Amino acid sequence: MHRFVWILLAVFTWSCQEEVTLPLGTKSELVPTIEGFWTDQGIYNEVKFTLSKDYYDSTEVVVVTDAEVFITSPGTDKVIPFVYLSGTKSYKPQNPLDKAVIGERYQLNIRWGENVYVSDGLMLEPPIVDSVTWRFEEERLFRDEGYYIKVYGRIPFEEDNNYRIRVIENDTLKNQREDYLLFDDTFGLTFFEEGLELGYTFEEKDRVRLELFRLNRDAFDYLNQLVNLLFSDGGLFSPPPQNPDTNIRVVSGNPEVLGYFAVTPVLSRSLVIQAKYD
Repeated sequence: MHRFVWILLAVFTWSCQEEVTLPLGTKSELVPTIEGFWTDQGIYNEVKFTLSKDYYDSTEVVVVTDAEVFITSPGTDKVIPFVYLSGTKSYKPQNPLDKAVIGERYQLNIRWGENVYVSDGLMLEPPIVDSVTWRFEEERLFRDEGYYIKVYGRIPFEEDNNYRIRVIENDTLKNQREDYLLFDDTFGLTFFEEGLELGYTFEEKDRVRLELFRLNRDAFDYLNQLVNLLFSDGGLFSPPPQNPDTNIRVVSGNPEVLGYFAVTPVLSRSLVIQAKYD
C-alpha cells in the first residue's frame, strides 16, 4: 500500500512540472556596447560600437557607424583618430602605423550625439614566450585522443600579471565559453615555465595561431565575469544574470554603457600540427 502511494506522488509531481520563461523585461532605449583594443600590433587595433539587444531578441545587431572615435595619450598632445570601415564593421586607426608604445597610458574617447564615453589603460611590457610544442596523446580517462599543445615561457613581473590566450584554429577563432583561457598569478606562475597545456585536442595538419595578451586588471576582471556569466546554467541556485562590470566611463549622455577597452601587448605564434615519426 505504501509503495502504491509513493508511485502516485511521483506521478503527481512529474505532471506538475512545466517550462517557465522568465520575464526579463525590455528596454525602450538600447544600451551602447563598446569593445576596443589598443595594442602594439596594428592588425588588432579597432573599436566595435553596437547597440545591445534584449535577451530574447533574435534580430541582427545594430552597428553604430557615425560616432567620433579617437585615442589620446594623457599628458601629451597626441591624438589618434579612427575611421569607420564597413568591411570590418568597426573603427580602425586612420593611420594603420599608429600603435601602442610600452609604458605609455592611453585613453579611448567616443562621442556619439550627446553621449561621451572614455576609458584608459597602461601599455604593459609583454612576457616572454620561449617555445610552443605539440605531442600526440592516446585516449585516457577524461582526455580525448589527439595532439596537445604546450606553451613555454617566462613571466618576470611581480605585479599586473593578468593574461589571456586566444586560439585560432584553421583561421577560426575558438570563441566558446570554454575557450576563454584566462590566468593570473593567484597560484604562482611557475606552471608557465613548465609548460602551459591547452585543454583540448588538435588534429594532424591543423593550422594553429596562439595570441597571448597581458591585460590591465579591469579588462581582465571584465572577461572573468563574462566567463562566469556564460557558465551559469540558469538553475534554481544560479545567481540572476548580470552584465560584467565595464571599465568604460560615461562622461555625458546615456548613463548606461556596456563592454570594455583593453590596452595590451600581443605575442603571437603560428604552427602546423605535424606527426613526428621515429
